[in-house]
Amino acid sequence: MTATISPTAGAQGGSPAGRPPAAEEQPHPVPGDGGTAPHLPASPAPAAQGRRDRLLFGPQPRWVRPSAALLLVVTAPLYLWNLEATGYANSFYAAAIQAGTKDWTALLFGSLDAGNAITVDKPPAALWIPALAGRIFGFSALSMLIPQAIMGVAAVGLLYLTIKRVSGPAAGLLAGGALALTPVAALMFRFNNPDAMLTLCLVLAAYLTTRAIEKAGWKWLAAAGAVIGLAFLSKMLQGFLIVPGLALAYLWAAPTTLGRRLLHLLAAAAGIAVVAGSYVVLFQLTPASVRPYMAGSETNSFLELTFGYNGLGRITGSGGGMPAGGNLGGNAGGPGGNGNVGFGGAPGITRMFGTSFGGEVSWLLPAALILLAAGLWFTRREARTSKTRAALLLWGGWLVITAGIFSFMSGTVHPYYAVALAPAIAALAGIGSLELWRGRAYWPARVVLAVTVLATSVWSAVLLGRDPSWLPGLRVIVVVLGVLAAAALLLLLRADGMAALPARFRKAATAGVVILCLLAGGLGSTAWTLATVAQPHSGSIPTSGPTTSAMGGGFGAAGRTGTDGTGTDGTGTDGVGSAGMGGGPGGETSSAELTALLKSSGAKWSAIVSGATQAASLELATGTSVIALGGWNGGDPYPTLAQFQAMVDGGEIGYFISGGMGGMGGGRGGNSEVATWVAANYQAQTVGNATVYKLGA
Repeated sequence: MTATISPTAGAQGGSPAGRPPAAEEQPHPVPGDGGTAPHLPASPAPAAQGRRDRLLFGPQPRWVRPSAALLLVVTAPLYLWNLEATGYANSFYAAAIQAGTKDWTALLFGSLDAGNAITVDKPPAALWIPALAGRIFGFSALSMLIPQAIMGVAAVGLLYLTIKRVSGPAAGLLAGGALALTPVAALMFRFNNPDAMLTLCLVLAAYLTTRAIEKAGWKWLAAAGAVIGLAFLSKMLQGFLIVPGLALAYLWAAPTTLGRRLLHLLAAAAGIAVVAGSYVVLFQLTPASVRPYMAGSETNSFLELTFGYNGLGRITGSGGGMPAGGNLGGNAGGPGGNGNVGFGGAPGITRMFGTSFGGEVSWLLPAALILLAAGLWFTRREARTSKTRAALLLWGGWLVITAGIFSFMSGTVHPYYAVALAPAIAALAGIGSLELWRGRAYWPARVVLAVTVLATSVWSAVLLGRDPSWLPGLRVIVVVLGVLAAAALLLLLRADGMAALPARFRKAATAGVVILCLLAGGLGSTAWTLATVAQPHSGSIPTSGPTTSAMGGGFGAAGRTGTDGTGTDGTGTDGVGSAGMGGGPGGETSSAELTALLKSSGAKWSAIVSGATQAASLELATGTSVIALGGWNGGDPYPTLAQFQAMVDGGEIGYFISGGMGGMGGGRGGNSEVATWVAANYQAQTVGNATVYKLGA
C-alpha cells in the first residue's frame, strides 16, 4: 500500500503526509504532467524490521546517527559556552537554590532561605536538580546553570526523537535544530528561571503521548500524565496548557475503540493527580510551624497560590495575591487593568509578533501556522489513525492554546514565557516542511512551501529591522535568499524543470534548493540566537538579542542585561542596583560593610528586609539566611508583627534593614507595622549605604 498526493488533495488517502519514506525515496512524477503526486513506498512491516527496530534509533541509513549526534554536539556548546559570565542570573532563584544546598526542608519546599521562613512564589521542582548538583559539586553559578543547559540539550534531543517517529529523521533534525536556534530557548536554557525544567517536561510529555498514540498504550499515556504533573510542580498551571492538544491527538488517533481511548485518558489524569496531587497534599498537611510560609498567598496555602496569583490572576489581571493599586509582578495597572504593556505588550492577537515577544520566538511562527493549516487540509481524508495528522493535532493544539492564552492574558506576562511555544513551533516546522517536500512534485505542495519560505524570510527581515543598528545588511540577505528559494521551489522543482537538467546535476540542484530554503528560513533566527549567547544575562526579566537592542520588556538594554541597575523591577522604573532585577534594589545590598556585619551575626537569620530581591542579594553575598519580609514584593502577610516580635524575643533575627521593595511603609497584613515598630523601638545606624537596626535586648 502506498500513500499518495493527488490534485484532489487527499482523494486517495493522501497528502505529503503519511508514513516516513525510506532514505532513498525520491518523488517520482508522472512524465509530462508536472503535477502528479509522488508515490511513497509503505514502511516495512513490523516483522520485517527485525530485532534492531527495538533499539533506540531502529534501522536507518548511515547518515542518521551521525547527524543526530551532530545536532546534540552543536547544541551543547551553544548552551554551555561562557556560562560563568552569567553569574547567578536571577538571584531570586539562585538564593533558593543555595538554600536547598544547605537544608533539606528548604530543598523540598523551595524556601528562599535556609532558615525556612518563606518560599519563592513558585513550586519547587525546578529548584531540585540544580540544588542537588550544588550539594554534590558545591554551590556556584556553574553548578546551578549547567543543569539548565543540559535540560536544553535533552529537550532538543527528545524533540528530534519525537518528530522522527512521525515524519522521519530529516524532519526530526529540522525540528531539533529549529528549537536549539530559537533565541528564547538559548536564553532560558542558559538561565535559572523555572522555564527550562518546564519546557523539558512538556517535550517529554509530548514524546510519551506520541508513543502512546502509536499502539494505544495506556502506560505511555499515564507516564505522560506523570510528567505533566512534574511540569505543574515546576510552574503550576502553565504546565497544563498543552494537555488539551495531547488529549485531542490521542482521543482522535489512537488505534482502539472510543471507550478505551476515554479510559486511557483517565489513566493520564491519574498520572497527573499522583505526581502533582501528592506534593500538594504533602504541603497542605505539613504543619505550618515546620515548613516555610507559601509566598504569593494570603493564607499560607499552595492551592491559593495555584489558582490566585499564579493562576487566574495571571490571566485576568486581577490582584491574585498582589497588593492593590500596583502589581509589582507586572500588572502595574492594579487589579483588573490591562497594565502589563511594559513587559509583554498590549493583549491581543498580535502580541506574539510584537516588540516584546516577536524577537524571542516568532521567527518561525508564520511558517508553523501556514504548515499547520496546510497539513490539516492535506490530511483531511486520511485514516483516523494517521500519525501525521495526530502529530499536527498535538503540536497544533499546544501552539494555538498556549499562544492564545499568552496573547490575551491581561495579568503578569513576560517575554521569556514564550520558550513554552518554541517546541511546538519547531515541531510543526519540521513535520510540515518535510511532508510537503516529499510531495513537491504536486504543485500545491510546492506553492505552500514557497509561500512558507518567503513569508519566513520577510518576517525575519522585519524582526531584524527592529534593531536597525545591528547587522543592517543581514535583513537584505535573508529576503534575497527567500525570493531565490521560493523561485527555485516553484520553477526548478517542477518535473519539467528537473528534466531539463543533466542527470548528474539533479541531486546537486535539489541539495542547493534545500540549502537555500534553510538559509532563508533560519539565518535571521540563528544570528539573533548567537547574539543572545554572546552576552551574559541577569535579572528576572531577561530578553534575547544583541546588547544594543531595545526589544523585549519595553525597557531597553538595562532590562535585558541588568548590568546598569535593577532594570525592569515591575514598578515601571529603572533602579540603581548592581545585580539586575532580582539582584537587589540598591547597590548598598552588597556593600562590604553590610556583608561583614551580617556574616558576623550568629542568629538563625542574620537579617530581615522588605522584599525578596534584596534578601536574595544579601544571602548570596553573605552566605547567611535572610528573611524576605512580605515575600517577593513586600506584600505577603508574613511575618506578622506578633510573629516577628516572637522571633526577636527568641534571638532568631540579627538585624532589620530598612528599605527594599515595599519600603518602610509598604506591604500589608502587618508588614508596615513591623517596620514602624522597629523604628520606634530600636536605634538606627548607617552601615555602608544602608539603614540598619540591631535587634535584641
